[in-house]
Amino acid sequence: MFLLIRLFKHELASAIRQQTGADAQFLIFSAHTERASTLITDAVFYFAAVPAVILFGIAKGGFGSGLGILAVPVIAMVVSPVQAAAILLPILCVMDLVGLWAYRGKWIWPELRILLPASLIGIIAGTLLFEYMNPARLRLLLGVVAVAFTVHHFLQAYLNKVTEQKLFGPALGMGAATLAGLTSFIAHAGGPPITMYLLHRGINRTQFVATTVVFFAVVNYVKLAPYAWLGQFDASNLKTSLVLAPLAPIGIGMGVWLHNRVTDRFFFRAAYTILFIVGLKLMYDGITGL
Repeated sequence: MFLLIRLFKHELASAIRQQTGADAQFLIFSAHTERASTLITDAVFYFAAVPAVILFGIAKGGFGSGLGILAVPVIAMVVSPVQAAAILLPILCVMDLVGLWAYRGKWIWPELRILLPASLIGIIAGTLLFEYMNPARLRLLLGVVAVAFTVHHFLQAYLNKVTEQKLFGPALGMGAATLAGLTSFIAHAGGPPITMYLLHRGINRTQFVATTVVFFAVVNYVKLAPYAWLGQFDASNLKTSLVLAPLAPIGIGMGVWLHNRVTDRFFFRAAYTILFIVGLKLMYDGITGL
């Protein structure tokens, strides 16, 4: 009898432990599900995200996406960089539609025929290497190249040696587009490679911006599929993107307004300066992230 009682107590305790563990796992799953489906309501997040989205729109609409690279690091101060990139992507797709309308018919198709296929290679590489890639090293490398490129340009201008701009060939365009597809996939940081290439293609400021608008519209919409495949679009991120989406046309409109009121000389000086600042930011992020 005593043995039967002990056996009953043992089985009862085991059943309680199993049920408690199941309840705990259910509670953890429920809490995770609730967080994943809840709109971000933290005021600090929107204090960072609202100006970041507007800045990205101004950059895309007026100056070819350069300063837009700062948006992910700004938002990543309050959420993870991966979540920041996931929240921004649907907003960028809205910006792309507005930008395509604003610059319709002004892009350079021969450039896009070189750039777009190569960008897909970068996106595929980013998708396959997403779990193994070191974003810090990539940012550092990209930052060093951008800073060296702009310093060389400004040094030539200071020494009055800029007599005839050397045009980059298709091979460099394909390389720039592949790198842009890769860095855009990781952190929406594809602007610098394309900027460096197009600045040496002898096109005017409107053609420059219009071509970048088409390029990143295609890149961003292609990125939607692998982002979804990697599980980046949960309900929380999508709801937050929807709240911020109305800022997209505002930012693009401000960028177009500024673009139409500056000269080519001012625009390209600004483009090189922005590229230099972005390069420094990439170097800083790369070094601190190692």
